[in-house]
This record gives sequence, structure tokens and C-alpha cells, in this order.
Amino acid sequence: MSIPNLITLIRLIIVPLIISMILEDRYGTAFWLFIAAGLSDAVDGFIAKRFDSATKLGAYLDPIADKALLMSIFITLGYMGHIDTWLVITVVSRDLLIIGAVVLSYLIDHPLKISPLYVSKANTTAQMLLAALVLADLGLHQTMGVEQIIQLMTYLTGVTTVLSGALYLLYWVRSVAIWENPSES
Repeated sequence: MSIPNLITLIRLIIVPLIISMILEDRYGTAFWLFIAAGLSDAVDGFIAKRFDSATKLGAYLDPIADKALLMSIFITLGYMGHIDTWLVITVVSRDLLIIGAVVLSYLIDHPLKISPLYVSKANTTAQMLLAALVLADLGLHQTMGVEQIIQLMTYLTGVTTVLSGALYLLYWVRSVAIWENPSES
């Protein structure tokens, strides 16, 4: 197994530990584990690119690890009342919509090659920043006006989530329409 894939697997293994820390109100530990998971994502990507060790498994495993981390944290922080319910529902619904579209495309024998959109990368960044800010606020007890930044990041995350979900859905609908009626393309 390649080193980047091993790092990604470790990130997946850390997810339940982070969730456990949040549920036990050990937010400081959850924050530092989340930071370690985020850094591991950067490290495995750097190693894969720098040393030409990217693999097909890694191409699937890395986004799964990212989604497992972010969705789990959003659901747990939402459950604990630290992230607005509407945002948790929006984030989870967008990811389920994308996963459902990809699975359906494979089932109808029309697999899609989906590349990350700029707005999707911005959305992932916003989600990570929001989760880190909430965990830092809860775990490090820094009260330097973070609430206003968290509120701003909540709305920014909501907007980028809806926008990226809509763009992916539009791409999928167009792709399926062309597949169903190739003469109309």
C-alpha cells in the first residue's frame, strides 16, 4: 500500500475518535485531532503528487475520508447544538445528492467523471474552517469575537454548499440528457 493511501486510512480511523471526543465534550482534543486530520490530507496529497505515487485507490479513498470527516463532524456538532440544523441538513443533503447521482449513473451504465468545481473546493474549505472555528471556540475557550466569524462562516458555507450542489446537479442532468438523447447534443 502506498504511503499516501496509508495516511488516508489513518485519517479515516481518526474520524470515530474525533466524534467520540465531541460527544464526550472533549472539544480541545477533538480540535487537535481535526487539525491533524486536515494536515494529513495535505501531506498525503503532497506526497502523492511530489513523488508520483497517486493511485486509483487513493483517488477514491481520499474524497471518502474527507466526506466521512466533514459529514460526521457536522452531524455531531449539529446534534450537540453547536452548528445550525439548517446548515447540517444542507451539507448532508448536498453530499447525499452527489453520491446518489454518481451511484445512479453507474446503475444506468452511464458512469460520470466528476471533477471538483472551484465552488466545491471553496465549499470544502468553508466547511473545514467552520468546523475548526467551532471546535476551537469550544475547546480552546478563546473569546475574541469568534462568534461573529462563526456566524459569517455559517452563511458562507450555506451559500457555497447550495451553489456547488446546484452546479453538480445541473452537470448531472445535462450529462444524462445527452446520454438519453445523443442526437440532441
